[in-house]
Amino acid sequence: MSIQPVAPTRMNPLTYVIFGSRWLQLPLYLGLIVAQCVYVFLFLKELTHLVTDANTLTEQGIMLLVLGLIDVVMISNLLVMVIVGGYETFVSRLGLQNHPDQPEWLSHVNASVLKVKLAMAIIGISSIHLLKTFIAAGDVGLPVCGSADFITAATAHAQALASGLSLAAPVCTKVTQAGVMWQTIIHGGFILSAIGIAYTDRLMTNSTAKREHVVH
Repeated sequence: MSIQPVAPTRMNPLTYVIFGSRWLQLPLYLGLIVAQCVYVFLFLKELTHLVTDANTLTEQGIMLLVLGLIDVVMISNLLVMVIVGGYETFVSRLGLQNHPDQPEWLSHVNASVLKVKLAMAIIGISSIHLLKTFIAAGDVGLPVCGSADFITAATAHAQALASGLSLAAPVCTKVTQAGVMWQTIIHGGFILSAIGIAYTDRLMTNSTAKREHVVH
């Protein structure tokens, strides 16, 4: 006995409009694809800078550039998860079942799984930024770029050069003690948020599984 396919439920006009409003998100995901292209350009730009200036860069400079490339890749991965997972979850199915290139996580993606994965990706990106800050933390104590102290030092250096003196150019930093502290606190907040999201998702999953077990 063959099973007849179930005909789709006929929707009234109001239901059709409300359900069809999900397609308003399509331009948003297409815009994220454009942002992905911008990040590809940024990656190639930074990679070119790394290769062409490799002979003059210090080890710390090379490390910071490599971390910058990793940062771009991780943000790009985040964009892919939002574009593919968000479209699959909130707009329409992509129909990638049994496709050889289907991402492993896409087969069981839902809103809860997507939130956890996005939280973990944000933690990874924050870790890269925090590591870059820690590498540059050795410059803490130098005048902050653009501050009154640095402008005064740069003015004095220019006057010394005009007088015929040879002095080393003043150096500045973009890293401050307060900045390092707040970046560490914010990173810890991201971790606590991800733990909370994962714990809430686990509670909801266990609750759903218990209800299904009681029904059956």
